Amino acid sequence: MVKRIFLFLVTNLAILVVLSISLRLLGIESIFNQQGLDMSALLVYAAVIGMAGSFISLAISKWSAKMLTGAQVIERPSNPTEIWLVDTIKRHAQRVGVGMPEVAIYDSPDMNAFATGMMRNNALVAVSTGLLQGMNKDEVDAVLGHEISHVANGDMVTLALIQGVVNTFVIFLSRVIGYLVDRTVFKTEREGPGPAFWITSIVAQLVLSILATMIVLWFSRRREFRADAGSAKLVGPGKMIAALERLKANVEPPRLPEHMKAFGIAGGSGFTRLFMSHPPLDERIAALQAWH
Repeated sequence: MVKRIFLFLVTNLAILVVLSISLRLLGIESIFNQQGLDMSALLVYAAVIGMAGSFISLAISKWSAKMLTGAQVIERPSNPTEIWLVDTIKRHAQRVGVGMPEVAIYDSPDMNAFATGMMRNNALVAVSTGLLQGMNKDEVDAVLGHEISHVANGDMVTLALIQGVVNTFVIFLSRVIGYLVDRTVFKTEREGPGPAFWITSIVAQLVLSILATMIVLWFSRRREFRADAGSAKLVGPGKMIAALERLKANVEPPRLPEHMKAFGIAGGSGFTRLFMSHPPLDERIAALQAWH
């Protein structure tokens, strides 16, 4: 659910920052500014860094998800719950035609689950202890169908592509804005960038990154409806609706840190809706009822 997108965005941002700082310290970023702004060189540079940041974060998504959530992969099921969990995911994976993913459980009171991984046939599906304790088997079955549908739809790869494209434009436009401010406002005439370029480009990158995040999260909300429909095909719409109703009944105003509330599964309205990775539960339930 929400953890899949949040972990990906955080990892992508961290890698993008590290790559940008590393290349700046090595002097590579300033090459396009030696004789003025070379748009072609800048676009190539932005594309390489933007796409690299996104796909590196995707490549390590399983590892980072395990580290950040403490998820423990079930190597050999040791109790009836683990046996049922592995068998259910295996059944769903076979029905949608993807390889058996790794199955993991992580300790959290929240009802949550996520799927991640670079390839459809080598994914990870993790569920929280809160989900296993708070839902009945039919509802958990529906949630697992939802996550397997994300895997089958290739949502993480598509998300990485979109993130890479928006990264590219964020890097490209922030440098162009920095160059224009440096040359036209501060009248820098020497070769190479002046201090105003670096300051302005950093500020512009932060602002543009917020706008880019809105685009990525809009895509994420669209994919949730498709994953809900995929689960409905696997287990029946009634079970998926019941799972969402259970989430709705148990989601209070989110017990999240202030800066993370926008990522809550409960949904929102107005401006906060732009920063939601998932549509409001009522909309998802209504979509399934209409589909049914």
